[in-house]
Amino acid sequence: MTVMSDILHKGNGVSDMHTDNQSKYIDAKRTARSLMLVILVMAASVFWTTAIVPSPAEAARLKDIASFSGVRTNELVGYGLVVGLAGTGDGTSSTFTLRSMSNMLEKMGVETNPDDLKPKNVAAVMVTAKLPVSAKPGSSLDITVSSLGDAESLLGGILLVTPLKGLDGKVYAVAQGALTIGGFSAVGEAATAQKNIPTVGRIPNGAVVERSVPFRFNNQDRMTVNLSVRDFGTTMQVVNKINSALGGNYASAKDISTVELDLPDQFRGNMVPLMASLENLSIAPDGKAKVVVDEKTGTVVLGQDVRLSKVAVAHGNLQIVIAESEDVSQPGPFSDGTTVVTPRTDLEVNEQNNPLMLVEGATLQELVDGLNAIGAAPRDLISIIRALKAAGSLHADVEVI
Repeated sequence: MTVMSDILHKGNGVSDMHTDNQSKYIDAKRTARSLMLVILVMAASVFWTTAIVPSPAEAARLKDIASFSGVRTNELVGYGLVVGLAGTGDGTSSTFTLRSMSNMLEKMGVETNPDDLKPKNVAAVMVTAKLPVSAKPGSSLDITVSSLGDAESLLGGILLVTPLKGLDGKVYAVAQGALTIGGFSAVGEAATAQKNIPTVGRIPNGAVVERSVPFRFNNQDRMTVNLSVRDFGTTMQVVNKINSALGGNYASAKDISTVELDLPDQFRGNMVPLMASLENLSIAPDGKAKVVVDEKTGTVVLGQDVRLSKVAVAHGNLQIVIAESEDVSQPGPFSDGTTVVTPRTDLEVNEQNNPLMLVEGATLQELVDGLNAIGAAPRDLISIIRALKAAGSLHADVEVI
């Protein structure tokens, strides 16, 4: 009995061990299935995100394609004198420089005769600057100084006090300081050397604002968004994005590139938080297909949406070279003949015999490959593009600049 009971006890131990191993196997299998399901879900989500969500390269921020009412610059301009030039200033033919020097000296109590002045070290200049609407009295502006007379260079010059006025004739800033020139000019008896433009310079922080623009940004009840992209689809995309961000129908399209925005009550008198959120909205701008041609440099730019219907193109160059020369016909010895000059013409005709190529482009890469297959140079592409547009095969606007 004891031996039999021991055997039965050992048998039950083996059975329990087998049951435990089987349970562990089932648990491991379930864990593997769960892990595989998680991996499949993650892979599907990555595929869905990649296929549906546009890549960041296709989107642009709203502030990069639009301007907002109340956020602008105002143009300022003034007339002044640059002194301290090393003999590269205006000559005596610039009478306005002489009169300006004489008037300036008279205001300082120095009586002068304009005919006695030698303005080799002085140059009359125009000073320009951009005044932001947010500029306050005491802030600084960068200014640009440009020669008005026949000065050779403004290198080493110093701008004297120059008031800068707006379109209303009021003084908004005062400029003065030493110029920075990004070029030079050297002249000799038999040679000259020049880099960039030495008659235009800049003065960083060269003007001090004396009067601010009478405009209160936060006092607006409505705001206008002016889009640089003229496209109805893009405009409606901006309207929908703004309304979605604000949670209501606050934006509406007025035309192809203008959006009117009614300010929510919580942002009246405090528009900066609103602008900070709106200007970073992601917009995928769209527009008409366009081909831009610059005949001066032979540059051709094709937009992404340019399409080309199936068309056969043959392009070749015809070159005719004519060279004129003269031959001298000498008479025979001991003859009564005279020397005669006879004209001679050498005529050569060269013509490329390019085959007829079938071109069709559903994508930009296919279009470029098809045009390259013809073997045309960039300047030849201008003629080909015009011919394709005339044939009705090029589905894009052609703009010549």
